[in-house]
This record gives sequence, C-alpha cells and structure tokens, in this order.
Amino acid sequence: MAAADGAGLPFAIGAASTSPHETKLLEAILDDSLIDELPERLIGDKAYDADKLDERLWHQRGVKLIASHRRGRKTKTQVGHELRRYRRRWKVERLFAWLQNFVASSLTTR
Repeated sequence: MAAADGAGLPFAIGAASTSPHETKLLEAILDDSLIDELPERLIGDKAYDADKLDERLWHQRGVKLIASHRRGRKTKTQVGHELRRYRRRWKVERLFAWLQNFVASSLTTR
C-alpha cells in the first residue's frame, strides 16, 4: 500500500497481509509517513467511501478524505466540487504502475 502526493511521488509506503481491508491499514501507513506534515486531502477509490473513516481522519489528523460514492449508497457525503479532485487519481495509479514495472524488471534481470 502506498500514498502519493499531488505530483505522484510516494510519501507513505507499507506492506501488510492481504487479509485486512486497506481502509484498516490506512491510518498505520499515515503514522509511518516519510514526511512530517500530512496533506490536507487524500483521494481514494470507492473502497474508501466510509463515514467512520472520514470522521476519524478529519477529527484526529485534519485530513479530508475524498472518495467516490459506492453504488447504492443512500446518503451522499461528498459534494461535487470535492469530487472534481478525484480526476487527479491517475497520478496515484501511475505510481503503482511504476512500482510494478520496477519490481518486474528487477526480478527479470537477476
């Protein structure tokens, strides 16, 4: 699991078992962040659409979580101008693609 800044550079990276959901690992990853100050906003995919997680991040860390709503959600908590930032999520996906290519190329060169 990794978290990236606005330029797509990682500021928090961690490895864990695949059994817990990544939303349960997010706060531990942020605790081990490579930077001193956390960003104002985090952008996550639909898996991060959880009211309890939103509240914990906001009240304990001052971080606003932006995530698209899951299908079938009855109450909408994200407003349109916040969800426009979700379009920048490609930068995070680019980070994961780079990491995957790096690992694959380092394994094949041995």
